[in-house]
Amino acid sequence: MKKDISFPDGAILVIGGTGGIGSEVVKIFAETGCPVIFTYKNNSSKAKELLEECSSSSKVYNFKLDIIDLKQVSLIVQEILSEFKRVHTVINCAGFDIDQKIISELSTDSFNEVMQSDVQGFFNIVNSTLDHLSKKGGSYIFMSSAGLLKYPPGDILSVAPKAAIEQLIKGIAKEEGPNNIRANSIALGIVDAGIFHRLKDQNDSFFDEDWESELMNALPLKRYASPREVAELALFLASNEAGYITGQMIAIDGGYSI
Repeated sequence: MKKDISFPDGAILVIGGTGGIGSEVVKIFAETGCPVIFTYKNNSSKAKELLEECSSSSKVYNFKLDIIDLKQVSLIVQEILSEFKRVHTVINCAGFDIDQKIISELSTDSFNEVMQSDVQGFFNIVNSTLDHLSKKGGSYIFMSSAGLLKYPPGDILSVAPKAAIEQLIKGIAKEEGPNNIRANSIALGIVDAGIFHRLKDQNDSFFDEDWESELMNALPLKRYASPREVAELALFLASNEAGYITGQMIAIDGGYSI
């Protein structure tokens, strides 16, 4: 069923569309009938499954992409833009499995690796799409972390790169507003999907029963977010109804950051 919500003309580009959150974002935009393009890094079977699932609702396309590779990003974005007259929204859902360690346990290599993959990866996407969006306007949406609002010990490899990206989001909002470009982020708490599941299932996981009990005691809403709830917020931020919202980090964290 198509949702009663309006968007600018053109397509949606979802970076990291096969993950737990990314796949829900792809699905919910497909339900609107809006053309959706999503990228994936390695999970070709999930990409194929997602295409088949969404094919009855909308036109959905996919591209294999490693956002760390600037040359590859430039070529794929050029290919996408040559096939579609307009992409009006770029949503970054790409995520990486990271170690949950306190700062004193980190190596410089692990810190540099995650900063490179997250920060440089997102900048590569912006660098390759900004000129296109500036011609007719559009928006960027980045999946950030509620850890920027209330620091969770052991989460530095997640929040440090996102802190840098938040400033990039604000910079885009400030500098590109005159070109009718908006930029916002969604500050995620624990989402019951994807990366959290993989990390929780690891041997000697940081996310053990004691951790979960402590978190639930601190949460006003005693549950995790669903990926669908995150996708609903992304849908709104990309819509015409959010046309005066820019430069904002909106938390979907069950009250964690209060």
